[in-house]
Amino acid sequence: MDFTECYGDTVSSVAAAARTGCWKQVRRLIRRGFSVDCRDNRGWNALHEAAAAEGHQNCVEFLLDHGADPNVACSRDWPQLAIHAAAEFGHIGLIAATDRVCDQGDGMVSPIYVAVNRHQSGSVRALLSEGYSPDAQDCTHVLGLHSPLSLALMQAMDFFRFSSFSESVRLLVAAGAHLKEEDWLYALATDQTDLLQLILEYRWISPPETLTRGSSVLQELLCVALEHVQFAPCWLPVLLKAGLQPSLLLQPHVLEHADGDALNYLLEFVNWTTLPKSLKSILDRRREEQTWKPWTHFDTVVSLSHICRLQIRLMLGPDLLMRTSIVQQLPVPPSLHQLACHHKSGLFHEKHWFFQL
Repeated sequence: MDFTECYGDTVSSVAAAARTGCWKQVRRLIRRGFSVDCRDNRGWNALHEAAAAEGHQNCVEFLLDHGADPNVACSRDWPQLAIHAAAEFGHIGLIAATDRVCDQGDGMVSPIYVAVNRHQSGSVRALLSEGYSPDAQDCTHVLGLHSPLSLALMQAMDFFRFSSFSESVRLLVAAGAHLKEEDWLYALATDQTDLLQLILEYRWISPPETLTRGSSVLQELLCVALEHVQFAPCWLPVLLKAGLQPSLLLQPHVLEHADGDALNYLLEFVNWTTLPKSLKSILDRRREEQTWKPWTHFDTVVSLSHICRLQIRLMLGPDLLMRTSIVQQLPVPPSLHQLACHHKSGLFHEKHWFFQL
């Protein structure tokens, strides 16, 4: 390798030509014997320059054809390849040539991290479409991030305050990116439901029995939701509509701290007359303290229609009932279809709440 051209703050002749996109000049220099491997003070070589530059795919292909190695790393902190430079600037042309160990390999950093960090949703889309993992690798020790989605969510909080979210978030969620407990915070510890609805659009909530099998997804969701009961008026209707088993929320902490109307809405999804004595005592105390005003029908005999819809939910499962049209196949009048799905629960037709679905 010829290092005679490498200076402290300059690039080689081939790299300079690649940066400008003049592939004919790159060809002339290589034919005259100039090296394609010389690095600048950052460790970049001609292929990094061509990959980062706008519309210089001809240079990239020419350099690859003449021995440029796409798997040469240039950073001391973590192995930055030419594909990272391409992802940073939104020009993905090295996916096929790059060793896929950078996708999920230990000690590596997926180019999806770089694309998300630079708000290059086009690069994110291209990498995902070529099979790169939306979860990449855990880069906590290198970048302080456990996944590209955690980075995208952090950016959404900083730039949008979750009045919206980035296209990168949408792409990663749609690709099946796994959410950890800290990621659920962005969806549940807020009065905005857009992100939560996006997440639930692409995945079903696990049934309760998965908790006994060590399912971390449902456990993490419940943990965050129960820790942020003050936002129950926002996340409760969304989660129940998505198929969350309401019995999982019948816990003392929820009944003690949930907003009164949110509590009424939750009770609409259960048989309130069969609650354990300990939970009934909490409701009685809140009624006496006037921190909860129950709907009037909670003091009457449970209607047959309510019992029927609870039984339908039990037999079909909340996910099928709430997220598919299967209830419309039941041999009952159409007016009862919405009732079976709780679309006429008190919160939807008695109150004009800001968190109506």
